[in-house]
Amino acid sequence: MAKRPESDTFMDMFGRFGRDLKLPNVDVEAILNHHRKNLEALEKSARASAAGASSLLSRQREMLQDTLHEIADMAQSYRAPGDPRELMAKQAAFARKSFETALKNAGEVAELARKSGTESVEILRERIKEAMEEIRSSYDKK
Repeated sequence: MAKRPESDTFMDMFGRFGRDLKLPNVDVEAILNHHRKNLEALEKSARASAAGASSLLSRQREMLQDTLHEIADMAQSYRAPGDPRELMAKQAAFARKSFETALKNAGEVAELARKSGTESVEILRERIKEAMEEIRSSYDKK
């Protein structure tokens, strides 16, 4: 009685399956190149996101420093006025200025976040478009 090998490897089984189905030869190098481009696009997108997050955090830090500086200036120049209407007018002016600054800063932060996200997504969108073209051209060759 002839001795059979104990078990086939996965690659042996996959190869036999492909031969039995008469599948065309697979261009492994093309597949690896395709996935390499996908990974490069993901890396580029992650770098763009990180750069956007970094600039966003930097800008938020600047905004906080400006706000704290304004509060310190106001506290230093604050003198208790004798007239309660004058005190209320100063407080109202400070509240209005704080609100306007907060709105302006929120808009700027939102714009920075939008730009960062758009750049990151655009990199991936471009890669998807290229990948679809690669797939179409590989089918056109056959």
